[in-house]
Amino acid sequence: MDYGVCVERTLDYIEEKLQEPITLETLAEVACFSPFHFHRVFQALVGESVMDYVRKRRLTRAAERLFYSDVKVIDIAIDVGFQYQESFNRAFKKFYGVSPNQYRSANVLSGPLRGRACLTQMKIQGGSMMEPKLLTKPTFHFIGYELKTRNIEGQNNKDIPAFWQLYLQKSLYENIPNPLNCKEELGICTDFSPETGEFTYLIGMEVAEGTPAPEGLVYRSFPETEYAVFTTPKSDDATFSASIQSTWNYVFTEWFPKSGYEHAGGLDLELYDERCHEPENKVMDIYIPVMRGVGGA
Repeated sequence: MDYGVCVERTLDYIEEKLQEPITLETLAEVACFSPFHFHRVFQALVGESVMDYVRKRRLTRAAERLFYSDVKVIDIAIDVGFQYQESFNRAFKKFYGVSPNQYRSANVLSGPLRGRACLTQMKIQGGSMMEPKLLTKPTFHFIGYELKTRNIEGQNNKDIPAFWQLYLQKSLYENIPNPLNCKEELGICTDFSPETGEFTYLIGMEVAEGTPAPEGLVYRSFPETEYAVFTTPKSDDATFSASIQSTWNYVFTEWFPKSGYEHAGGLDLELYDERCHEPENKVMDIYIPVMRGVGGA
């Protein structure tokens, strides 16, 4: 299954329909993916979330129309998919720092202009596959700390490392009552909204069912789920973070296209145990919920 072709179809569709309502569900259908899987694939191949990409393309087209034409602002707003000029003005000012009229008065085509993404050079890499373990993890219970973030403009890539740093520097793991395994810490992505890019990131440990959470911590239960489990390549302190990110990229650009599986939604799980505390040969496990693919190219 050629993921590049699937995403290119959606890029073409977006260009044709910028003036119309565009939903994640419709784009996923064009790509022949489930909505959740499409969101993750698009992000991996294009480098930003799909609805953020749509928003930037609309505002870029608006900026071009403001610069190259004398069309009324309200007509431009409607042309790029906004129903009301007020909402268009707010979105435009947030993106460009000035109102549409101020932008036009400046007589300079400038600011963040997002061109159409092009994946024609993107190829799925050949070579050996990193084969995951497929396993079913039973229902488990968790106590830990909670962070609300979103994968818009790299916000999560700043928030989550800072969250881990705070957790480790202040030894917050000591506040988790009666963990089932004090040598295993979990990083969990859950409550994900593909439309807005918002999600919850949790750091903590597994506990027995019904364990009371101390003030400032959260208790969560997660259902039995089938996962593909990837172990990151061996690395040292300096390259550990990069090896984790490269494994995530590998999963969506190489493994999924050849596997016949899709992301099943729900939570992503990172398992950190004694293997990641060594100065050399550090590894950790990434658990990704999977299901058999629903479409084809």
